[in-house]
Amino acid sequence: MCGIVGIVGKSNVNQALYDGLTVLQHRGQDAAGIVTSHDGRLFLRKDNGLVRDVFHQRHMQRLVGHMGIGHVRYPTAGSSSSAEAQPFYVNSPYGITLAHNGNLTNVEQLAKEIYESDLRHVNTNSDSEVLLNVFAHELAQRGKLQPTEEDIFAAVSEVHQRCIGGYAVVAMITGYGIVGFRDPNGIRPIVFGQRHTDEGVEYMIASESVSLDVLGFTLIRDLAPGEAVYITEDGKLSTRQCASNPHLSPCIFEHVYLARPDSIMDGVSVYKARLRMGEKLAEKILRERPDHDIDVVIPIPDTSRTSALELANHLGVKFREGFVKNRYIGRTFIMPGQAARKKSVRQKLNAIDLEFRGKNVMLVDDSIVRGTTCKQIIQMAREAGAKNVYFCSAAPAVRYPNVYGIDMPSVHELIAHNRSTEQVAELIGADWLVYQDLSDLIEAVGGGKIKIEHFDCAVFDGQYITGDVDECYLNRIEQARNDGTKVKSQAASAIIDLYND
Repeated sequence: MCGIVGIVGKSNVNQALYDGLTVLQHRGQDAAGIVTSHDGRLFLRKDNGLVRDVFHQRHMQRLVGHMGIGHVRYPTAGSSSSAEAQPFYVNSPYGITLAHNGNLTNVEQLAKEIYESDLRHVNTNSDSEVLLNVFAHELAQRGKLQPTEEDIFAAVSEVHQRCIGGYAVVAMITGYGIVGFRDPNGIRPIVFGQRHTDEGVEYMIASESVSLDVLGFTLIRDLAPGEAVYITEDGKLSTRQCASNPHLSPCIFEHVYLARPDSIMDGVSVYKARLRMGEKLAEKILRERPDHDIDVVIPIPDTSRTSALELANHLGVKFREGFVKNRYIGRTFIMPGQAARKKSVRQKLNAIDLEFRGKNVMLVDDSIVRGTTCKQIIQMAREAGAKNVYFCSAAPAVRYPNVYGIDMPSVHELIAHNRSTEQVAELIGADWLVYQDLSDLIEAVGGGKIKIEHFDCAVFDGQYITGDVDECYLNRIEQARNDGTKVKSQAASAIIDLYND
C-alpha cells in the first residue's frame, strides 16, 4: 500500500502536493517523493522518511511548476532503500515520471521482456520501475514527436494487456500532462477531482478522496477499473476505458484498515462501512452468547474505534477509551521486522487502569495479522486489572498473504494460518475470541447504497482474482517476505544508502 497524488494547476503545485501527501501519510511512512515540471524541465526530490522530514524549505523552493506528482511509500518487498523511493523517471520518450500503488504479479516476466525485447534497463527491484518502462515503451511505439490523447490511451491499453496485478498509477509526461489509470480489476483505489480558482480549473488525482477534500478539490468520481484519465498541461481533462474486460473487485482490506475513515472509495463511505462492521459483530456475539457478561467495549486505537462504538451501541454496553495512544509512533502493521513491531507497542499504547480494573473487557481491533500486537495488548489489559479479556476482530481471520500491494507477512507468520479460532485465542491469551464472518464483512462494505458485488478478499479466502497466483508464486514471495530476509535486505540497503550519501 502506498499513496499517490497528481495535480495540474494554474500556479505552483509544490505546496499542494506536499499537503496531499501529508494527508496520505497513513498509506506509507517509509519514503516520500515529489516531482514537478516547468518549462520542459523536471524538478525532483525524494528520500526515505516521512513527508515532513524529506521536504525542507530549500527543497520546496526548487520544486517549481504548475503540474507534478507525488508518492508516499510503504515497501511491499521488505526493502527500505532510498534508491527505490518514488517517483521513478525515464528520459525516453518525452521524459516520463511515474508513481504507483500496488503490486504486479508477473513482474519477473515483464522484467525479462523489458530487457530482451524492449531493450530497456531497470535499475531497481521495484515493480513500479518495471511498470514505468512498460508504459514508456508502449508510448514510444506510437512513434510521435508529440503524443496525442489517443496515443496515451492506447499506451495504457497495452499496459493493461501486459501487466497483471493490482495497480493505481499517476504518471507525468514532461511538457504535456498527467495521466492516471487503474488496473482492470480495480483492486487499488484512485480518484480524481477539480477545484475552481480565479485563474481557472485545477485537477487532482489521488489514492483517497480525503486528500482532495483537505485541499478544497471536489470529488468527481473514482476511476473505473481499467479506466484512464488524462489532464493536459493547459487543463483539458479526458477519460477513456482502456481495458477489454474490466471488472470491479476492490480490495476489501482498504475498508478494514488501510483507508482513512473520512474517505469515499468506489462510492462507499469507509466510515459507514466500519459502522456496519460493528453492527455485524454485535449480531454475531448475540448469536453465540446471548447472555454475555461484557461490561465494557474498548477499542484499540485508531482504526477500530468506529466499529467498536457501533458494537457497544448494539450490545447495550459501555464504550470507553481504555488506551491512550502516542501519536508520534508509526503504524506497527507496516513496520519492517518483528523486533521493531514488538518494541513499538508499549511505546504506542498505555492502558488507563480504572477502565479495566475488575471488569470483563471486550477489546476490539480492526484485524489480527501476526497476533504479536494483540497478545501484548491483552497482557496490558490483564496488568491493568481486567477480570476477563475478550477480543473481537472487525475482519475475518487473515490466513493468506496479499499479493496486490499490501506487505502481509510470510504465511507462516500469519497467526491464523492453519489454526482454529480457539487455537488463536489461546496463543494471544484471550478468554474469548470473535472473528467477523467474511459474508458479514462483504455485506458491511458492499451492502450500502452503492452495491459492490465482488471484492478482493484473498487474505481471508485465498482466492486470487487475477488467476495467475499459484503455489510457486506464493513460495517466492514467502522467501521475500519473512522477517529474516527483510532484516538482511534492510542491512544491505543501509550500506548502499551510506555509500550513496
